[in-house]
Amino acid sequence: QVQLVESGGGLVQAGGSLRLSCAASGSTFSSYVMGWFRQAPGKEREFVAAINWSGGSTYYADSVKGRFTISRDNAKNTVYLQMNSLKPEDTADYYCAAGSLVGVYPADFGSWGQGTEVTVSS
Repeated sequence: QVQLVESGGGLVQAGGSLRLSCAASGSTFSSYVMGWFRQAPGKEREFVAAINWSGGSTYYADSVKGRFTISRDNAKNTVYLQMNSLKPEDTADYYCAAGSLVGVYPADFGSWGQGTEVTVSS
């Protein structure tokens, strides 16, 4: 089992940028598919982005495509989410997740971090 800890959330104005980080420990990080999900108040958790074990393939929700970039550094056991051109509708708790196969549903990922809050003001 891998343990995940997110950081980098905060308050930002619309149009601004944030970079989220997710540090992994306890297992072989490079063997995992990594994903980012988000959950806004009163809404279900939704897929944001995923990256395969090598970083060679990335996947994005349509709502963030062209604005967000997922990347990973296997030497540092860390996955990142660079978020640019942020919009108020990006406001949510953002969660890092680890899984065995690429998927877009929360059930596809077996390990989760505690989340980091992102608030985008208009």
